[in-house]
Amino acid sequence: MKLIIAVIQDKDSNRLLNALVDHNFRATKLATTGGFLKSGNTTFMIGTDDIRVDKALEIIKENCQSREQLVAPVSPMGGNADSYVPYPVEVEVGGATVFVLPVEHFRQF
Repeated sequence: MKLIIAVIQDKDSNRLLNALVDHNFRATKLATTGGFLKSGNTTFMIGTDDIRVDKALEIIKENCQSREQLVAPVSPMGGNADSYVPYPVEVEVGGATVFVLPVEHFRQF
């Protein structure tokens, strides 16, 4: 058995959840916050048999596409303002960061 932890952008969470349910995956959806962009994201915890891991990863990849987004940079707090860029910059967001962990023991009550 494996535990898949997938951190995705909020915009993709409902689509991913629906796709997981359609393929009979059980998932726990957690509201989380990213450190880099300081914006909301969603973390899914998915427990599955080893033979279904590739299918789960395929579903995550199909439903969590990366895209470009304009982001206003955070102003420096007491730091060097010489290199501060005061206008929005385009960054790549979305996609998924996925961890697949072995599960030694599992019980459901």
